[in-house]
Amino acid sequence: MTTASVESPLLEHPGAVQADGYDAGVAAHYGDPLREQRLLEQGLAVVDLSHRGVVTVTGPDRLSWLHSMTTQQLTDLAPYTSAESLVLSPHGHIEHDLHIVDDGETTWITLEPGTSTALVEWLNSMRFMLRVEVTDLSDAYAVLGEPIGNESLPAEREARGVIAWRDPWPAIGADTATYSEVEEHPAAGRAWRELIVPREQLVEEVGDRHLAGTWAADAERISAWRPRLGKETDHRTIPHELDWLRTAVHLHKGCYRGQETIARVHNLGRPPRRLVFLHLDGSGHVLPDEGAELVKTPGERPIGRITTVARHAVDGPIALAVIKRNTPVDIQLYAGDIAAAQTPIVAP
Repeated sequence: MTTASVESPLLEHPGAVQADGYDAGVAAHYGDPLREQRLLEQGLAVVDLSHRGVVTVTGPDRLSWLHSMTTQQLTDLAPYTSAESLVLSPHGHIEHDLHIVDDGETTWITLEPGTSTALVEWLNSMRFMLRVEVTDLSDAYAVLGEPIGNESLPAEREARGVIAWRDPWPAIGADTATYSEVEEHPAAGRAWRELIVPREQLVEEVGDRHLAGTWAADAERISAWRPRLGKETDHRTIPHELDWLRTAVHLHKGCYRGQETIARVHNLGRPPRRLVFLHLDGSGHVLPDEGAELVKTPGERPIGRITTVARHAVDGPIALAVIKRNTPVDIQLYAGDIAAAQTPIVAP
């Protein structure tokens, strides 16, 4: 995947170390990722997510059109109310994760780095005679991650030209479902939103707040069991495997691409794989690579892979992983020589 073509000015901040791979284009950290994570959890820091894509849809048919093609109920989405929706393949595999907020005239969408071009091309191919206009604004607008739990306000839009998407995770909607059996989700009460800002205002919007890098954000996301497209997903992933129905899939809406798989797995069976949280053995001071294979016993055939890894300020080395559903929940797993204790997120 490619990143936004405009380099973030926040990489000029003292101590900034640019991320590589999936998050290239923004800072992995600013010199002290564990301190940055603590500041983020305290609500005192902001994360540069300006490599994310920003797409807008305008026109009177915009919400009903997006509703007809994606997994979420959007026809009655109120202004300044956030929603998450997925674009699925005809076989129900996840292709895009849309973070959606509408201001009454325009639907704003943020999405993973390098995916905006493909989304815009697909949306334009589905326009037909409907009154909609799709625009890729990734070069003109940037995204900041904020530990704030409030929806955006019209006053923010009017005064500063910004609008925010509030992350619904891990709330379960009236017509969604969870594949987790935990009584209290570890992310209960989590506060997170993405602020969409004109790129020329990016530094001004940060203001005097501390900056935290993507390493700190990943540590927070892993501890919240929050899946991310391109990290926890591959070309076969269906939402059930990641407990993603809870915030992104409406189970009683009209037909959309991939709905048959959603309904069949939900009504008749269990997903073939499941997301797990891992506590990693940190005694060797080495973390496994993202994508590292997981096995029950060293030397055996792999039963899954690590998807995201981080050092948590309190919990130490942690990770998310996707493994075969029938893997026993009470066994230790291994990534090479590194032992990993699993906590089920999606029940087997």
